[in-house]
Amino acid sequence: MTRQVYLDFQATTPCDPRVVDAMLPYFTEHFGNAHSKTHAFGWRAEEAVEQAREQVAELIGAGPREIVFTSGATESNNLAIKGVARAYRERRNHIVSVATEHRSVLDVVRGLEREGFAVTLLPVRADGLLDLDRLAAAVGERTILVSVMAVNNEIGVIQPLAEIAAIAHGKGALFHTDAAQATGKIPLDVVAMGIDLLSVSGHKIYAPKGIGALYVRKRPRIRLMPLFDGGGHERGFRSGTLPTPLCVGLGEGCRIAGAGMEGENQRLRGLAERFLAALSTHLTEFRLNGDMVHRVAGNLNISFPFVEGEALVRALRDIAVSTGSACSSAEVEPSHVLRALGLDSELAHASLRIGFGRATTEAEVDFAASYLADTVLRLREDSPLWALHREGIELPVV
Repeated sequence: MTRQVYLDFQATTPCDPRVVDAMLPYFTEHFGNAHSKTHAFGWRAEEAVEQAREQVAELIGAGPREIVFTSGATESNNLAIKGVARAYRERRNHIVSVATEHRSVLDVVRGLEREGFAVTLLPVRADGLLDLDRLAAAVGERTILVSVMAVNNEIGVIQPLAEIAAIAHGKGALFHTDAAQATGKIPLDVVAMGIDLLSVSGHKIYAPKGIGALYVRKRPRIRLMPLFDGGGHERGFRSGTLPTPLCVGLGEGCRIAGAGMEGENQRLRGLAERFLAALSTHLTEFRLNGDMVHRVAGNLNISFPFVEGEALVRALRDIAVSTGSACSSAEVEPSHVLRALGLDSELAHASLRIGFGRATTEAEVDFAASYLADTVLRLREDSPLWALHREGIELPVV
């Protein structure tokens, strides 16, 4: 290959050229403020924002008035969880979430715990899926909110959203899902699935960074305490002048993703299978993390035992992959998601998230599989643990 192969589409995606084309006029020609109600510049911007709102809503089966624009899924998660907890704290004081959530959920619920809320973080099974019986046992009469990620950002597993919502609603609690990795990748219907709040991220679906949305069910009405004040925009949930070009980009990204979802999933599933088959021809002793059936098509998370994790990452100069969430990449600790699956620290360190996307080709997949296998084999030759393993000597896991 003449350039580095990008296989980190769970971290971010490039803007689709069709998204860029839709956005460009709203940077220059149609530059009005969507909140200006007295002239055509504002009206035109407002029309564009409302069209984008309809496009986001259509992708998840919502009404356009239930879509609140935000700066991204991190803000949406904060608004959903803090907003609900603080609005209903006089009635209930308990929040349930999962140990494998994104940091923008885990850090929020831990912060609320310091405010006096009771928090339960549930473990997952070895395949990364939530045990519904444990969830049912954890949700009680004092539970305000259950927050469970739709698709895990590291291992790609899909949680049973409708079943989770039914358990939450059975105790009178609300259900929020961080759908940053699910929107445009799996069918979502907030009504059929019983979802009360849902977070969306633009840059995960070939739309720009800096834009996202929160679905807030309108009937029965959900109360939210806003994160900040000023202007009362977005039904009073999120004040601030809307970035019209970014809203347009998110809407167009949702439209494109919805129209091509089925065909793209089939293509990505084929690429993932091709990658695993090619890797298997060169390499033994690797582990695929997360349930193989209930997972998004474009994600693989693979552990390579008998390889030092940092050495593996440093050696992979020709392919762009990650060791976990981009939002936690500065941390030296092993992935909290993989540790929750039961991997020991060393194996969790020697794990890679490999993400395929709209631009990934078969030639890139073949190159990446061969290159990765060769790199792992070379590093294992320098590993004393690999030498012991080949001699049948296994050291105890600490």
